[in-house]
Amino acid sequence: MLNIALPKGRLGEKVYAMFAGAGFECPALLENSRKLIFDNEAAGVRYFWVKPSDVAIYVERGAADIGVAGKDILLEYRPDVYELLDLNVGKCRMAVAAPEGFRDDMNRTLRVATKFSRIARDYYSAMGRDIDIIHLNGSIEIAPILGLSDVIVDIVETGTTLRENHLEVIETIVPISARLVANKAGFKFKTEPIERLVQEIRKEVEQI
Repeated sequence: MLNIALPKGRLGEKVYAMFAGAGFECPALLENSRKLIFDNEAAGVRYFWVKPSDVAIYVERGAADIGVAGKDILLEYRPDVYELLDLNVGKCRMAVAAPEGFRDDMNRTLRVATKFSRIARDYYSAMGRDIDIIHLNGSIEIAPILGLSDVIVDIVETGTTLRENHLEVIETIVPISARLVANKAGFKFKTEPIERLVQEIRKEVEQI
């Protein structure tokens, strides 16, 4: 059996549809119940739903053989896992946004509000820009409006929230999408079933 960690929510439902289309269905997963773990012995898979930001932890620690995590999580937390495949869903971008008309004053430290501190630090470090990281966990967009920060680093999908708050993207750091990842030890012991699954999922990705 392959233990598979799926992210809760719309992304997880999209991803599960890909797994099902590839022949790894588990109909019980879609039933309205409080169950946490769903098996399909015939298909050789066991699924469980977890918080998106926790998927990589389950995979890294071996509770899951494979899982689906956003590239943002992989860049921010750098879990010790194999990245097997870009699923080409959950697409967005990590970006720097600022109030409309913002101009960076290079003579002073740039204040950056974000929940992706490592990504922001790596990005500005590569530019040689001094920054002050203000780590927030929600409503990042409000920080520059209230003068807490100069800019924000956050995930941007449609940009609607930014526009409604008179903010605009000034730099794209990296494109983001869902990635199939594997536990390193698990991959050694279950190479054949994991590679077979990846091969079938790749066919689904190519149809997107």
